[in-house]
Amino acid sequence: MAAPLNLSGKVALVTGVADDVGFAWHIAKALQAGGADVILLSHPRVCSIVERFLTRDKSIESRQLPFGVVGEFKPKALLGCDVACDTAADIAPEMKGEKGYDFDVSIEGAFARVKELVPAVDIVIHSVAFSPEIGKALPDVSRKAYLMAQSVSAYSLTALCRAAAPLMKGREGSVVGLSYMASERAVPFYGGGMSSAKASLESDSRLLSWFLGEGGHRVNIVSAGPYASRAAKSIGDIGAMIENTAQRSPLRRAIDPDDVANAVLFLCSDLSRNITGTTVYVDAGYHAMGT
Repeated sequence: MAAPLNLSGKVALVTGVADDVGFAWHIAKALQAGGADVILLSHPRVCSIVERFLTRDKSIESRQLPFGVVGEFKPKALLGCDVACDTAADIAPEMKGEKGYDFDVSIEGAFARVKELVPAVDIVIHSVAFSPEIGKALPDVSRKAYLMAQSVSAYSLTALCRAAAPLMKGREGSVVGLSYMASERAVPFYGGGMSSAKASLESDSRLLSWFLGEGGHRVNIVSAGPYASRAAKSIGDIGAMIENTAQRSPLRRAIDPDDVANAVLFLCSDLSRNITGTTVYVDAGYHAMGT
């Protein structure tokens, strides 16, 4: 069988893969199943973990491609990239001795390695988010943690677009970021300043759609419903969130990561060539409800 959309000849950069259950992993598999060459840009500290998921026997099932496409997920490359650092000068001296930081893992350094691998890039997936105080309610979040959440979770979209733009020239590329409904509604347990960061991410995506649109590139956001990823388990009772969404959404069901991956696949395909600057909700319609 073949994927429903053809991305043959395209190169996709996917950030945020840290395991084999998160949205980024499923998105990367869907893009490969569609025919794209996938390069993973993962945080330097988790690259060795991701490498194990890509090679160990016990993860064979999770590596199987979707849509009935025969084969396993095998990215063209796995590169370390700390999206909080634009250049090598931004990497703190004490970090340079840490695991994964034995070379330039800034955005500039990562893209220098991307340029050695491929002549051009068509797709950029922004699936990174972090706050060092994710467990704290907004009134208790420190300024430092709040700004870190903004830097990693929001500004990095702008930084990645700036770095990718030269490689996307003449390609009519697609940039897709992942968000959550807390960007526009009060979700008290979504702490660490992350609600503000997601609001910034969505706002920046709209403005970036204008600036990148001159080159024919599209910038969109997928706002996903709750899903029990490893990261989501740190922000509250994810089981209760999923159950509440399933009960109150128009479709009366929860989402799974393939739902999000399929929406991203569409936004990366030529079928969405005139869709940009928008947020697509993949939450069984929950965002449309008043309660």
